[in-house]
Amino acid sequence: MFHHAEIIAVGSELLLGNVANTDAQYVSQKLAAVGVDVLYHTVVGDNPERLRQVTDIARQRCDLLIFIGGLGPTYDDLTKDTVCAAFGVATEFHEDVMEEISGYFKNVFRREMPDCNRRQAYLPKGCTVLHNPVGTAPGCVFTADGVTVAMLPGVPHECRYLTDHALLPYLQARQESMILSHTLHVFGLTEPKVQEELGDLMNGAVNPSLAPYAKGAEVQLRLTAKAATEADCERLLAPLMQAVRQRLGAHVYGVDMGSPEQHAVQALTRRGLTVSAAESCTGGLIAKRLTDVPGASAAFLGGVVSYTNGVKHGVLGVPEALLQQYGAVSEPVAKAMAEGARRITGSNLALSVTGLAGPDGDDRGNPVGTVYIGLAKAGGTQVTQLFLKGDRKSIRQQAADYAFALLNKYLQKINP
Repeated sequence: MFHHAEIIAVGSELLLGNVANTDAQYVSQKLAAVGVDVLYHTVVGDNPERLRQVTDIARQRCDLLIFIGGLGPTYDDLTKDTVCAAFGVATEFHEDVMEEISGYFKNVFRREMPDCNRRQAYLPKGCTVLHNPVGTAPGCVFTADGVTVAMLPGVPHECRYLTDHALLPYLQARQESMILSHTLHVFGLTEPKVQEELGDLMNGAVNPSLAPYAKGAEVQLRLTAKAATEADCERLLAPLMQAVRQRLGAHVYGVDMGSPEQHAVQALTRRGLTVSAAESCTGGLIAKRLTDVPGASAAFLGGVVSYTNGVKHGVLGVPEALLQQYGAVSEPVAKAMAEGARRITGSNLALSVTGLAGPDGDDRGNPVGTVYIGLAKAGGTQVTQLFLKGDRKSIRQQAADYAFALLNKYLQKINP
């Protein structure tokens, strides 16, 4: 059973900020799901001396080290040699791995393999090979001096494939316990308010634990239990889950929902409902996020980016009198936009967003961050006013997050 893990991402491009370290995030989430506690994330450049220093530090404080990156065939791919030297483990040539790499060049790249790629077939002596059918860099796992070392390629799709199909099964087969988490989605309360309501539960929770974090328009509560089996974890979690629901009531509107747009598409499809969108300051972001979800055509009928008053009036049918009297950033206009989108598309529901993302306010005194979101449905339209903080990109993102949260909360209310 592994108690403490450290993820070490290797690559100067990560330190320069040219590439986001998404691999470490992904692997960390997956490790937690199989009962591995990740205590440290480290990033080091393509430098053998600094990588050796990082390795020496990590092996003193963790018994599972996950190295990501630096397994390619070029001169700066130094992870394997450096880590093996740190643990006094020799490398050996794997003929079967060499055949896989050359076959990948023949069948996928359709060209002859360069000689330098032979380096990738040298792996730690006695290791478990993590075979890579989606690239040329195999991973590996070995144990030395009481420390288990895993190496994964840094190319994101290769890293994720080997994590899911090779590393996790390897670890699960050796685990004596597991970790199970559920995420409660809370809307309408700030993170400080949630902490105020649940403070004693959070302070007293050890196993299971309870931790909040703000994400977009909602607060998410992560409940985590560690036990021998999934059923045992669920039994530990049930009383805490019930206590949280009793205290927060209707503010808890979902469990383990995933991305808000994916949940919206799934919930709409299950209920046989459709949605459309009328967007101003978000510039089509809601439509973009919906159509990123496979199967969105069953639930999303279309959208209008009504960035000007002329389009608001000419396409969505917002009365000019409303635009003149209240301005584009107002509750009446948000209401008319949502109703217009619902009318022209024939959708059951429609979202609208109008607001000021910056850099300036408007001539009616509305400050940057003023946003109105409408949700049109049979029987009426609700409009929510928001005062958001941040730069232009952040305000647009937050506005879309709130729109999805309002939609998902409504869908949960009408048919849990």
